[in-house]
Amino acid sequence: MSKARKSPSRARPRKGLWLIAIFKLAKGLILLAVGIGALSLLHEDVATRVAGWLEAWRVDPKNHFIHLLIRKLWSVDDAQLIKLSVGTFFYAALMLTEGVGLALHKRWAEYFTVFATSSFVPLEVYELVQAFSVVKVLVIIVNLAIVAYLIIGLRKK
Repeated sequence: MSKARKSPSRARPRKGLWLIAIFKLAKGLILLAVGIGALSLLHEDVATRVAGWLEAWRVDPKNHFIHLLIRKLWSVDDAQLIKLSVGTFFYAALMLTEGVGLALHKRWAEYFTVFATSSFVPLEVYELVQAFSVVKVLVIIVNLAIVAYLIIGLRKK
């Protein structure tokens, strides 16, 4: 008796794809919330509203980073909020498309995620060179790991 060979559509899904899908879906939902939040700030004093949120969340008002944030927010106008929202919605759509496709184990989603994720690496490296941050290094490492994992999986198929 010969063993029946599994077809690609019935192949056991890789656990890493689920992790990447959850990661991409979470990022997409967070970005969607940020985009909606930015639109909710239209025609308002953004710095005052954010200062109210920070007070409600009991964030230390003497924190240096909080002061920098509020200083930047003083100059935000409606046009900038709209641009931020459009960019955030676009990026959220990209993340959600990747996440849904990977969750459904679609091969196109693996190629799409490799392309999209690797295309942001040069920008992330540029940002890292402009202002070093451990978080930026971690983001680059995670994105490179995702790309490597997906490429290895695609080459095996």
